[in-house]
Amino acid sequence: QVQLVESGGGLVQAGGSLRLSCAASGAILSIYSMGWYRQAPGKQREMVATITGDIADYADSVKGRFTISRDNAKNTVYLQMNSLKPEDTAVYYCNLDASTYFSRRNPDYWGQGTQVTVSS
Repeated sequence: QVQLVESGGGLVQAGGSLRLSCAASGAILSIYSMGWYRQAPGKQREMVATITGDIADYADSVKGRFTISRDNAKNTVYLQMNSLKPEDTAVYYCNLDASTYFSRRNPDYWGQGTQVTVSS
């Protein structure tokens, strides 16, 4: 019922920038929040940034470097990543907290993930 399609990952040198996009589609009735999480090899998935309405929240490790934004008309969330570091290397997952015309609110819609690799 809900699909999340991510794009924008890739390989970049330390200090570089990338912009991730995630477009949500399907029978979406209401979006409560959208966000980005990441999982590095051998580590648990962690929150990177979320946006609820106009309120953004960031992990301490990315504050001042990453910016999350949202296009409500397109049901799309973006993550602008600047000053990338090797420790930012991970698979980045888009998350959606939404209700649909057929189901109640569900905070666990996930994209397929996009690899971000930062070389030193």
